[in-house]
Amino acid sequence: MKLRLIVLLLLFSPALLAEDQGVVVEDDWDDDWGEETTEDMPFHGFVEAGFGSRLQSDSAVGRRTTLAETRFRGETELVRERWSLALKADLYADDVEAALDANVRELALVFAPAANVDIKIGRQVLTWGTGDFLFLNDLFPKDFVSFFTGRDDEYLKAPSNTVRASVFGKAINIDLAWTPVFADDRFLNGKRFSFFSAFAGGIVAPDPPLVAQKPGRSLGNGELAARLYKTANSVEYAAYVYIGFWKQPLGVTARQTLFFPRLSVYGASLRRPAWGGIANFEFAFYDSRDDRSGDDPLVANSQLRLLLGYERELVARLSLGLQLYGEWTSHHGRLLQNSLTPQFEAEQLRTLLTTRLNYHDARDRWQHSLFVFVSPSDSDYHLRPQVRYRMNDAWSFIGGANLFGGSKPYTFFGQLEDNSNIFARARYSF
Repeated sequence: MKLRLIVLLLLFSPALLAEDQGVVVEDDWDDDWGEETTEDMPFHGFVEAGFGSRLQSDSAVGRRTTLAETRFRGETELVRERWSLALKADLYADDVEAALDANVRELALVFAPAANVDIKIGRQVLTWGTGDFLFLNDLFPKDFVSFFTGRDDEYLKAPSNTVRASVFGKAINIDLAWTPVFADDRFLNGKRFSFFSAFAGGIVAPDPPLVAQKPGRSLGNGELAARLYKTANSVEYAAYVYIGFWKQPLGVTARQTLFFPRLSVYGASLRRPAWGGIANFEFAFYDSRDDRSGDDPLVANSQLRLLLGYERELVARLSLGLQLYGEWTSHHGRLLQNSLTPQFEAEQLRTLLTTRLNYHDARDRWQHSLFVFVSPSDSDYHLRPQVRYRMNDAWSFIGGANLFGGSKPYTFFGQLEDNSNIFARARYSF
């Protein structure tokens, strides 16, 4: 934490703010490339206050507040002729977790060693794939706690310390991303939200919070992701490979310690114009390398995941997005036969439907959105209504809700029913 706070102090130093005060700051950096800066270092960001509360009590957690924080974001970028250095960081006070902390979302060096090659090294947020809030081949870390809390959607994507190389060719383009130290999802651990525990047979919120054993910090335990993609005749094609670990702790040791089993993912996607809108298809095979036979009840089975999507503008300023998602678990019979809690296992085919409706007025001051997750196989749902009002270029106000429900307490959304919440945020941008 100390290192992150030092970075924030450097980011918010008087030298960076000198331009606003009319002060000229000398740049005595010995530039090895010998070029002048192509543009001044901009400095911008926002200050945001957020509050959220449960719509009902949760005996497992014991408090109604789900969001109570003040956040300061600062961004700047140093640009040279052949390279650039970007910094984006948050300093925030979180009353729910009684913490004052810093989060560096980006601190990365970008350069081009060749005309058709870009390299980005450092802390960064990465994303690829075609899903809307559904991630098949995007195995970069996610922050589901922020997503369920009501923070801005950008915080669903968590940063990682990665080396990314992009090669642009005439026939095909290639992205390679290597994360030397495994970066897991921020999963539900009981600190802010309760969840279902098969071992306890009910809803829990452990204190101290749930922890998981991460892979050792060695080169062999890093993550490697690759994407090959191209566009031809308005159709976007992509193929993906990932070698690493499950992003959530879906393994349990004999001593009941959670861990992240080994995982490889192979997939592909396409996106193209269709029926007055955009259609997309994506699939991914999850090869659970620690349980390929499917007979280990303490390790997640392999899966095949499929996604069909479509989006278009229905009328002026009103858009609709639809997705059909399927998750097929291999060796499901062996899973039930060997499971310690077979009554809580998911169906072999889990299905999920999503709908997104977005509307904004002619002046783009009011933005209304509704995102709906509904699972026919699990009989559960998650509703995300949200309204944003932009008063001017500086001030904006956001209000919304996360509504969960289901007929069974052990399904993905059903377990979160007592975590249903409303939230509001006020942001000043500069």
